Amino acid sequence: MTPVINLYSVFVGDGLGVAILLLILVTRGWSIPGRKEESRIILNMLIASVINCVVDAVVAYCDGLLIPGFRAILVIGNVYLYIYNMIIGVFVIRMVIRHIDKKLTKLHIGFFVMLCIFETALLVINFFKPIVYVIDNTNHYHRGDLYYLFDLIGLVLVLYGFAYYFISKIKNPSLRYFPVAEFLSPVLIGLIIQTFIYGISLIPASFAISLAGIVISLQNECIYIDKLTGVYNRFELDKELRRLQKGRKEMIVAYMLDLNGFKSINDEYSHDEGDQALIAFAGILNSVFGSIGTVIRFAGDEFVVIVRKAKESDIEIYKKKTTEAVEKYNETSGKPYKLSAAVGGKVFDFSREDTQDLVVVIDELMYKDKNDFYKTNERKR
Repeated sequence: MTPVINLYSVFVGDGLGVAILLLILVTRGWSIPGRKEESRIILNMLIASVINCVVDAVVAYCDGLLIPGFRAILVIGNVYLYIYNMIIGVFVIRMVIRHIDKKLTKLHIGFFVMLCIFETALLVINFFKPIVYVIDNTNHYHRGDLYYLFDLIGLVLVLYGFAYYFISKIKNPSLRYFPVAEFLSPVLIGLIIQTFIYGISLIPASFAISLAGIVISLQNECIYIDKLTGVYNRFELDKELRRLQKGRKEMIVAYMLDLNGFKSINDEYSHDEGDQALIAFAGILNSVFGSIGTVIRFAGDEFVVIVRKAKESDIEIYKKKTTEAVEKYNETSGKPYKLSAAVGGKVFDFSREDTQDLVVVIDELMYKDKNDFYKTNERKR
C-alpha cells in the first residue's frame, strides 16, 4: 500500500515556516550588532529555509501525480530537501560551537566536511541505485533502506550540540544568553515525529522555529553586548557581580586591562583607527579568555575579564598569554602602531570577600602595571 501524504498538514506546516522566516527577514532580526559573520550565516540559513519550505510543499503536491515534468520536480526537489537537512544541521551545530568558543577546531571542521561528503555520496549513489529514497512508476515517494541513516546522523548532531553546550556552560555560565536547548529542541521533536509518522512534514517548520529561537537568543544577548567590540558591556558586569555576591562560594580571577597609549592612536591616526584598535584588542581577549571566562568592555579602552573557578597561579599564566597574543597580533597586523596593555589581576574568594571593591582593586593594580610600563617607555597618555 502506498503511504498517503497529508497535504493539509504539509501546507499548514510549511506555510507557518515561511511566515516565521519572512517575518525575521523583513524585520532584519537576523542582523546581530557586532556579529557580522554570525549575521551572514543566519541570513543564508533563513533564505535556504524559505526555499526549503516552498520546495517541501511543491514536492508534497506533486507526489503521486502522473503529469509530465512532475517526476523531475520530485527527483530534484527531494535531493534539495536532503541536502538542506544536511547543510542546515551542520551549520546550526557549527554556529553553536563557534559562538561558544569563538572559533572552530580543525577536528570539528574535518568532521563536518567528512559528514557532508559522506551524505552527498549517498545521494549521488541513490541516482543509480535507490538506497535513500525512490520515486516509483506512479511518481510516489518511498523511503529507502538508508533513509534512517540520515535521521540518525541528524539526531547525533543535535545531541552533540546539546552536550557541547551544557558542558561549555559549566565552564562559562555567561552562556545563559545563548540557550541552545530552546532552539535545538524543535528540531529534535520535529525529527522524531516525522521519522515515525509518515505523511506529515514537520522538519521545515521545526527549522524555522529553531532559527527564530536563535535570532531571539542572539538579539537578547545583544542587550548585554558592546556594539563596537562584540564583547559584553557593563550591564553584564553588574549582573555578574550581583550573582557572585549572592552565591558567596566561588573563587574567581578578575582582570582590568587598559591599552597603553590609546589616546595617541586616536590623535595620530583618527578615531576610526582607534575603534579598530579596540575591536582588535577585544578579539585578542576573546582568543585568550573566550572559552574560560567573560570578557567585558568596562569603559573606553578599559576591559574587565572574569575567569570562573580560578586559582592564584592563573593570574600570571593568563597575563602572559595575553601579552603573547598582543605581540603575535602586532607582528601580523601591518598597523603603523603597536598595541600594548596594562593588566591588573587578583583572585577573589567570595566565601570571604565582597564584590563591592572588586573593580576598585583591579583598577589600582592595572594602573600600577601601567606606571611600571611607562618607566621604560615614552608616556603618550
